[in-house]
Amino acid sequence: MRRNILTVPVRKAGAGAATEQDLIAVEEPLQIRINNRDLAITMRTPGHDQELAVGYLFSEGIVCSRDEIASVDASIENYVDVATSTALDVDFERLERHSFLSSSCGVCGKTSIEGLQAIGCARPARDSFLVDAAVIHRLPSTLRAAQNVFDRTGGLHAAGWFDAVGTLLEAREDVGRHNAVDKLVGASLLAGKLPAADRLLLVSGRISFELVQKALMAGVPMMAAVGAPSSLAVDLALRYGMTLAGFVRDGRFNVYSGDWRITGL
Repeated sequence: MRRNILTVPVRKAGAGAATEQDLIAVEEPLQIRINNRDLAITMRTPGHDQELAVGYLFSEGIVCSRDEIASVDASIENYVDVATSTALDVDFERLERHSFLSSSCGVCGKTSIEGLQAIGCARPARDSFLVDAAVIHRLPSTLRAAQNVFDRTGGLHAAGWFDAVGTLLEAREDVGRHNAVDKLVGASLLAGKLPAADRLLLVSGRISFELVQKALMAGVPMMAAVGAPSSLAVDLALRYGMTLAGFVRDGRFNVYSGDWRITGL
């Protein structure tokens, strides 16, 4: 198993300055391949690499169901090759133009809502998933308690699935916010648990357009974050009728879209 934490020497400044060993989160490149052809590279924290690759392919609209995946091979270090059960019409030229995916920038090139509409996202059902405001207040502390690598390094983002009463169903960590979500989505796709119409997605940082895109592709009706959303993230959530909440911390949060799914406001 690949290590996701390294020990390095550090010189600590301040009172009682000394040289000690510190723990840091690992960041390494992962080459994602489909049917033995290079597709994209992302900087990630090793672990759940197969889920990350599958989640990325699903978010990009390259694969649309578990049935389209024949196998996922991660036997070569820092490589994942996804074999599909049938030939797919993949626009390699478009993807190769954005083949290096920074762990902080997300899926480069997705700069318009029209691009997402072309993939074929569906609108979440309006009233099928309701959550009480008191539940949303509790989510960050619940997710934080599940961040085992963050506890040791302080350097990872997290994403988690929650049900309507605030139970954490599954969580993933990564140095990249987008990778953490891809790992979560990929795990659900491989387990046959998409669309995620009965779940809320919480992320530990801010909400970008790309993160809302990934959530919508997974069929998520409600998304929340400890940080702020971008203007395009809000625009996308409004367009699709997704419930979007930000600044979920310190006993407060802002609802930017879809407040009808949150009771007790």
